Amino acid sequence: MSMLTPPGMGGQYRITGDKYPRLRRPKRRRRLVLAVIASATALGLVGWGTLQLIDVFTGNDKATAAGPKSDCSAGVSPSPTAPKGSRGSKASEASDPSGKAFPEPGKITVNVLNATPRAGLAKDTADELKKRGFRIGNVGNATEEYDKKVKGAAILLGAKAAEKTALPVLNTQLVGAQLKTDGRAKATEVDLIIGTGFKSLSKQKDADKALADLTSPEPTPTATKAC
Repeated sequence: MSMLTPPGMGGQYRITGDKYPRLRRPKRRRRLVLAVIASATALGLVGWGTLQLIDVFTGNDKATAAGPKSDCSAGVSPSPTAPKGSRGSKASEASDPSGKAFPEPGKITVNVLNATPRAGLAKDTADELKKRGFRIGNVGNATEEYDKKVKGAAILLGAKAAEKTALPVLNTQLVGAQLKTDGRAKATEVDLIIGTGFKSLSKQKDADKALADLTSPEPTPTATKAC
């Protein structure tokens, strides 16, 4: 027996020679370590996946702070405009789509001409227009070009520049008139040529509403995005 063999030990643990026996680590411990590592990895993957799902369903706070999401549904909202005016409001504050301002009735001179056999029609119509704020120019019979030849309610005649300014304003005072232009230069002077189909001007409240609708139209809806 070698001197390296502890007392009382023998058999397979008997040590002979000058070398120590090689002791191997049990395999059970290695498997346990591998199992712990695998479990930790699996738990990490499950946790990461859970965080991704929460982020998808709750949204990203940073994206919310930066602005609205790109998939917001489209909506429609009215464009802001000035409120509708009433009688006496300045029509020149509004304009048609071309950008030309509508003049106030007091800045429009109306020549009232009678193309019918009914006497006194031009004067009565001119008096009513004056009450409604229009300036009155010539009052009398229509020229030979139009006398007894206007079958409709009336012809509103003015310069080319009055086609989308003074003429539409005067047109709010009656229904069924035909708008025409000629070569005159002054855009604020127009002719009201009364035809055989004319009965009377529109009622005051109806004319005021038509004028308000012309000078202060309803807001135009514009597309917006709402989340």
